[in-house]
Amino acid sequence: MNNKISGDLGEGLALDFLEKNKYRILETNFTSRTGEIDIIAEKDKIIVFVEVKSRRNLKYGRPCEAVTKAKIKKIIRVAEGYIMCKNIEDRQYRFDVIEVFLKEKVRINHIEDAFWL
Repeated sequence: MNNKISGDLGEGLALDFLEKNKYRILETNFTSRTGEIDIIAEKDKIIVFVEVKSRRNLKYGRPCEAVTKAKIKKIIRVAEGYIMCKNIEDRQYRFDVIEVFLKEKVRINHIEDAFWL
């Protein structure tokens, strides 16, 4: 299984997880000039920007460790653009990371407030 397939599978599993946990999905793979956000969702009137990271093993570390400072800056820039584009500046926001472990038994770890503006 290549990285693209793993990533797509992980994002699908993360979407299912969020929906089962009463999140309303607003966007998937939201793209702008500056980058992409995997999932934008809403729960309890909070807009949640979600980065999904999948791993088949821990050879290269935990999935969340792939969310580098540079990646965080990109996500924040895209989120700021989304907020301005949708004119939703009066809302609360949160940045989460969902780790998807793709082994024999899939495991999902949802890290709320993984980073901040």
